[in-house]
Amino acid sequence: MVIAVRTAHAGNCMANERSRSMSLAKPVGAGLVFGAALGVLYTAARHYGRDRANEIIDWNRVTSVALRTSGGAQRMSEGQRAASESDYSAMLAEISAPLSEYTGSDLRLADTPVQALDRAAWIQTNVESFRHLLRPFEELYRDATGSGGSTQFAFPGMTAVGRLALSTEMGVLLGYLARRVLGQYDIGLLGVEQTEPGKLYFVEPNVTGVQQQLGLPPREFRVWLALHEATHAHEFEGHPWVRGYMNDTLQTYLNSMVESLRESGSANSIREIVGRAADRLWIGGSLLDALMTPYQRELVSRLQAFMCVMEGYSNHVMQAVGSKLLPHFDEIERQIEARSREKSAAEQLFLRLTGLQMKLDQYRLGTAFVNNVEQQRGIAFVNRLWEDPSNLPTELEIREPAKWMQRM
Repeated sequence: MVIAVRTAHAGNCMANERSRSMSLAKPVGAGLVFGAALGVLYTAARHYGRDRANEIIDWNRVTSVALRTSGGAQRMSEGQRAASESDYSAMLAEISAPLSEYTGSDLRLADTPVQALDRAAWIQTNVESFRHLLRPFEELYRDATGSGGSTQFAFPGMTAVGRLALSTEMGVLLGYLARRVLGQYDIGLLGVEQTEPGKLYFVEPNVTGVQQQLGLPPREFRVWLALHEATHAHEFEGHPWVRGYMNDTLQTYLNSMVESLRESGSANSIREIVGRAADRLWIGGSLLDALMTPYQRELVSRLQAFMCVMEGYSNHVMQAVGSKLLPHFDEIERQIEARSREKSAAEQLFLRLTGLQMKLDQYRLGTAFVNNVEQQRGIAFVNRLWEDPSNLPTELEIREPAKWMQRM
């Protein structure tokens, strides 16, 4: 994020000589503020980092920052939680048959675990997921630092400053998401071979807040939401290869990143990375893209295409099935679409810098792809997506559905 912000600022430094003297106050003032902030962080880090010298992220701080920035919605009682979970289970039983008929996968949603969460519980659950996801990088860092907790690249306090900043940034991101997320399908990636189905989470305070704010029918809105998340269950549980495909691809990518970091200490590796970055930036690539190897970019492209089609398929099914089940379906869609467009400039910047905008683009591109194929060839042809990994579209095919249809 810091690199992205600095790059954006750099583009505004093309002032002419006549105006340059008038603009000096801002960079000087910013430099003083930055220097003071760095001094505060350095002082704090001298004490903050002593007992965590071999960790990249302080997960206790991630959790505390996320809880503070999540808006402090009221905690759910056990009675409220049980009542909500019973209601959602009844909804899943209601939509199970229509979803199976449309998706072509026979799945009993009654077997899918359902949890109604408040924001704090959602944060705790996802902190554990992130912690597990980033474990390979934590292990690499511990190997590099050794028992002393320092590396040849560190100077006093900087490791702790970075840890403090990264932990705070991740906490802010989770706190933001905790205010926005309505539902989630958790498949437990990167674990051991799993036989249990994924879990459906519903963040009930957020669901209630949106429903009341927009004046939507309470139960219909929850069925609408359940349709989208339950379709993910059909994708993953109705086709066992899907979980393994995503798990293996993500694991391979993370392993490749770890190996790149492990090798980057040599002068040859550093020269190779710099040269690769210069080549990619010269032709207009992003910084993140520039730092990846061609193999890593291929893996990311594969994951991006998969996420696009997965989210797009869920949106399509929700619309196709929901429009027949819910009397107020069109009103719900209209209100939610209008709400999604109401973002301040600061929020839009936050989405771009954190990569969350990429997630929103996945919904849009994937939905357009599935709708296009269904309109031309029907849902049975669309459902060929889930027959075999080789049937998944590439990023190019998602943007040009005719190429995928021709290949099929």
